[in-house]
Amino acid sequence: MALPPLDSPQWQSPWRAFAWGLRSITQTILTIVLFVTYLGIGALAHDTHFSLAWALASTLFVWAGPAQIILITTLGSGATIIQSAIAVTVSAIRLFPMVVSVLPLMRTPQTKRRELIFAAHLTAVTLWVECHRFLPQVPRERRIAFVHGLGFGLVSVCLCANTVGYFLAANLTQTLGGAILLLTPLSFLFSTARNSREVADVVALALGIVLYPLAAMMNSGLDILVSGVAAGTIAYGVHWWREVRA
Repeated sequence: MALPPLDSPQWQSPWRAFAWGLRSITQTILTIVLFVTYLGIGALAHDTHFSLAWALASTLFVWAGPAQIILITTLGSGATIIQSAIAVTVSAIRLFPMVVSVLPLMRTPQTKRRELIFAAHLTAVTLWVECHRFLPQVPRERRIAFVHGLGFGLVSVCLCANTVGYFLAANLTQTLGGAILLLTPLSFLFSTARNSREVADVVALALGIVLYPLAAMMNSGLDILVSGVAAGTIAYGVHWWREVRA
């Protein structure tokens, strides 16, 4: 199902743009990956004795699989709310550059900041990847409505998966649960590799993979952040050097 042309009358209504965003969840394999991942998160919530309502609320308000896993495991291990909040916040820092890169794609000169709040909340890795694929096919004045529809659809899928996973928890082994949760980082890795078109993107991705094991040896708990910042900085240096030479 392809999106309508940019000049199609189907884009005239924000509600139609919302509906097209909602339909677009059927055009990405990441919808299936999210569903399977959130089966695992629902099962994890059940096994750590959290209620289904709590698990659904964490999906609505946190809306980031790795951060939810951190939240569930830290609270389940006896950490305080403040300690868990700090851990989740550190994990969420990785989403800030994604928000910064996606929101300008939706803004028009007439866009008010409050109109971007919900879109900013919905911006996780999946939405960030798919925005760069879908938004060039959407008229700029309808992009916020489209993203609202896309994000609403993805969150709804995850809420359903949470519920199913919660009640299937008794039938999931630890190995299967761990394998399910591993699908998310693998799918994001492959999606990022597919969308890497600039030399700097390729350098950042390759260095991130190479530097992560070294950063993990530090046992700091910030291995992803350290390897990501180092790889990104070096990649930017490569980009700057190429620009100067050109």
